[in-house]
Amino acid sequence: MSHKRLAAVAALFAAGTVLLSACGGEDGGTQGAAEAATRTFSLLGGTAKSNNATPKTGDWATGADGTANTAQKSVAQKWVQLEAGAAGDLDPVVVNGAGLTLYRFDKDTASPSKSNCDGDCAVTWPPVTVAKNGRIFIDGVEKSAVGVVERGDGSLQVTIGGWPVYRFAKDTKPGDTLGQGVGGTWFGVTPDGQKAGADSGDAAEPSESVVVPQGDGQKATSAILFDEPGFSDSGASQGVSGQGCQNLARPNLTSSIRAEGSLKIWSEKDCTGESTVIDGDVEDLSTIGFDDTVASVFLG
Repeated sequence: MSHKRLAAVAALFAAGTVLLSACGGEDGGTQGAAEAATRTFSLLGGTAKSNNATPKTGDWATGADGTANTAQKSVAQKWVQLEAGAAGDLDPVVVNGAGLTLYRFDKDTASPSKSNCDGDCAVTWPPVTVAKNGRIFIDGVEKSAVGVVERGDGSLQVTIGGWPVYRFAKDTKPGDTLGQGVGGTWFGVTPDGQKAGADSGDAAEPSESVVVPQGDGQKATSAILFDEPGFSDSGASQGVSGQGCQNLARPNLTSSIRAEGSLKIWSEKDCTGESTVIDGDVEDLSTIGFDDTVASVFLG
């Protein structure tokens, strides 16, 4: 083969390589070709372990306190793992390479992808970010569901189904789901970007021992449960929604409840144990003997 022909083949190969790099973000499903050219990242099938990721980098990096949430960004952003798995009562839910549950925020948008969690919010809910030209390992998550969106500080936040994804600072070990339902707006994210455990089959079917609220008023289909009396924002809260029995992600912590309609609260999961019917908001559950006692609720 002549030198000229070799040079032409080499030039064609190089052009193809650039094209593949520019399209990497488009394969992720949320970025256009023009954005992808400046926001490239690699999508690789399999786990970080199966791809021989460097120890103590990416999701395996930890800070001085030993948790992944405080790792140095330059090290932690080298790679991210998105793996379909289970955590607590959430199945399926996406977890990262350290086994920590990943979440989505109802106040964000998926089309177009946009994060509305900054400042103190981003301290409590660290965004899952990846460096430009970093790697995203996917296991049980479709390539077409994964992308990135640029945050206000210029970092690239990983998206699933268009939704920006986060960790929760209080989750410190695999299986923790302390962020589930917080404020009625934070939920584990499923492999297709939906809310894990919300309006799904996770709600237990009522057994013969479960008594459905029988008032003439409206039945509540959602509620916000506050850890402090008086619906205080100074403490944590969690939300539930759907039909039937809903187990709380954080049981035995509720001191006040906001609800539009009647619902039944139970002292044990799966709507068992002691119970009582409430109708609308209850500012202080200690007045009805249920402070720090609620483990599940029956809605609808």
